[in-house]
Amino acid sequence: MDFVTDSLFNRHRFRSLTIVDNFSRECVAIEVGQHIKGEDVVRVMEQIRAMRGTPNYIKVDNGPEFISKELDKWAYENKVTLDFSRPGKPKDNAFIESFNGSFRDECLNTNWFLSLEDAR
Repeated sequence: MDFVTDSLFNRHRFRSLTIVDNFSRECVAIEVGQHIKGEDVVRVMEQIRAMRGTPNYIKVDNGPEFISKELDKWAYENKVTLDFSRPGKPKDNAFIESFNGSFRDECLNTNWFLSLEDAR
């Protein structure tokens, strides 16, 4: 999991939570919002769990949404290991970084979003 930040046409910023399955290299979710909090991450993970089952581990960075009590509690209750990358080492989570680069090049940089709904 990771975040990508972009702007709407009026320069209001938004974030995209991107979640990639490292085994299949498939993007399983992209959640778009102006403010995405720990509880939003948990909600998306619950949706993924309902469709695909519970992952054994999740590779994340040390962002505030990923070190939140909500995600930590969800991971503990579902026996999921949160595998934190080392600070300043984006190569620790290379698959999501590669996906985010393609997502930016092929989607975010080629579209001009008028609203959050448009970005979703």
